[in-house]
Amino acid sequence: MTTPDTRTRILDVAFQLFHEQGYHATGISTILREAGVNAGSLYHFFASKEALLLGVLEYALSAMAFVVMAPAEAATPDPVARVFALLDWYRGNMNSWGCKMGCPIGNLALEVSDNDPKVRALIDANFRNWADHVSGWLHSDSAALPARVNRRQLATFVLTVMEGGIMQARAAGSIRPFDDSVAQLRAYFDALRALAALERGTPMARIVSSPGTSTPPAQPTKAAADAAPSRRKSRPRSPKPRTRSSPRRKRR
Repeated sequence: MTTPDTRTRILDVAFQLFHEQGYHATGISTILREAGVNAGSLYHFFASKEALLLGVLEYALSAMAFVVMAPAEAATPDPVARVFALLDWYRGNMNSWGCKMGCPIGNLALEVSDNDPKVRALIDANFRNWADHVSGWLHSDSAALPARVNRRQLATFVLTVMEGGIMQARAAGSIRPFDDSVAQLRAYFDALRALAALERGTPMARIVSSPGTSTPPAQPTKAAADAAPSRRKSRPRSPKPRTRSSPRRKRR
């Protein structure tokens, strides 16, 4: 392999192993074996394991656009639909991994970000880069959401839903917590889109739900519907007309 290919191969293998096993549980010997390189090649590029971790985080930062965001952008031009296509991408990964491993950057944030300011800064840069892409989508169509909605903060909220849903799915060993989180996010986007449509004067009948393929929230069962209190208001009873009493006859 040429020198650039060797470095990229080391970063790619280290990224995968840190994701599968964790940073502390992954030894340099394992990285060398899986990458098919000798120690001299690795230490030529990275003076230590800590330097390799920084390289991995920079590698992830540079790969975010074409590895993570590009599939959602290719799936649809609709900015809100892209959000849910992106979440579907994470959902597919979680299903293929059996709800294990989780988000690689999220895992490193929990494991190593407290110990090294440089590591913390690069992990934060990865999160901000993720949110910047989503924010760019949401800014691309000003009519999709109400004008006063802060798109950047909304993108951070989407990131929070994704990371939290993945963490809970790992703990439960089930994709259900992730789906429940995305369903509530979809409902929130639907409310924002409805508000934006009303601001434009669009009739309510023409407002559609947020596009995407994430699992929709479960519909209430018939038993739950029957148990729900009735919203029908009882009609007030009209008062009975008073009958006029017949005049009394005067006694003679």
